Amino acid sequence: MSYGTQQQQTYSDEAGDVVMEVENTDVRFDMDRGQSRVLNDVNVDIFREEILAVVGESGSGKSMFAAALLDAVEQPGLTTGEITYYPPDGDPVDVLGLSDQQLKSFRWEEVSMVFQGAMNSFNPTMKIRGHFEETIAAHDANLDERLEYVYDLFDALNLDVDRVMRSYPHELSGGMKQRALIALSLVLEPEVLVMDEPTAALDLLMQRTIINMLTDLRDELEITIVFITHDLPLIAGLSDRIGVLYGFEFIEIGPTEPLLEDAAHPYTRALLRSVPSIDSPLDQMQTIPGSSPDPVNIPSGCSYHPRCPLADDRCRIEDPDLVQVEGDHRVSCFYWEQSAGEIDYTLHGGGVEDNE
Repeated sequence: MSYGTQQQQTYSDEAGDVVMEVENTDVRFDMDRGQSRVLNDVNVDIFREEILAVVGESGSGKSMFAAALLDAVEQPGLTTGEITYYPPDGDPVDVLGLSDQQLKSFRWEEVSMVFQGAMNSFNPTMKIRGHFEETIAAHDANLDERLEYVYDLFDALNLDVDRVMRSYPHELSGGMKQRALIALSLVLEPEVLVMDEPTAALDLLMQRTIINMLTDLRDELEITIVFITHDLPLIAGLSDRIGVLYGFEFIEIGPTEPLLEDAAHPYTRALLRSVPSIDSPLDQMQTIPGSSPDPVNIPSGCSYHPRCPLADDRCRIEDPDLVQVEGDHRVSCFYWEQSAGEIDYTLHGGGVEDNE
């Protein structure tokens, strides 16, 4: 499944420069019961200085997509395909072709990542300042210059730099640790920041605080953010575009507002209908029947067809390409034009609210 060359070029011209291009990318693990494909022929462009939210239920391939962008899938996982990074200056970088030494620089200096759970990302025996000094030294960067930059980052993240830098991780709240981790990921001024469920363990107020800060950071630092989440309401007011993952591939992608207001794929519409809300009666909340695909036994044809009310024999046999809905909005479904009549949802009443 792919965009097609002509569609990609048109979208690139309208939306901006491509900073990362993912083409025909798979992630596979060999298991006793067969080969597990946890990313399945993925094609997507990521644009410079955009915030791209990658959304899907647990087990859809979100974390594998995040790891693949940095060629950081753990062994014995195998990543194949093409992932190209386009720096502001210089030649394109074949990410999957980098040596271990080249990856060491690439992963902090060009593309950096914030993993889920700040508690597990810091050495509990080391003060926060030590983590910054260690990272800076490992990349042979100027210590004084980088630490001066840390003050700017902490200010943008509303952190007391002196207090945080002299603290051990356990002396900080979850929100403070998460913001310190974001600052650490940005200390070498990467072009792209990949965030894997960065607010999942935080309370709602701190989640919203960090979301608002990320928007400001993107504008101030002119960086690209790829935000991985299962939480549609969380990113409604944050992202420029949303990519919906299902069955280890993108099934819908487009600008945030039109995608949320009039989702085209039956799965996206069902996902929006299942979002809980204190404003809606319980009988209006509907879970998605069935279960997500087994990575060892992905269904033939459209991966969503076993759960889809619109599926027919064509869906069971053929794998639909991403086709244009309108403008930059694309969907992988033969019957997307019928999905609105079959699967209804209420955007604001259903709990998906713009946080602006």
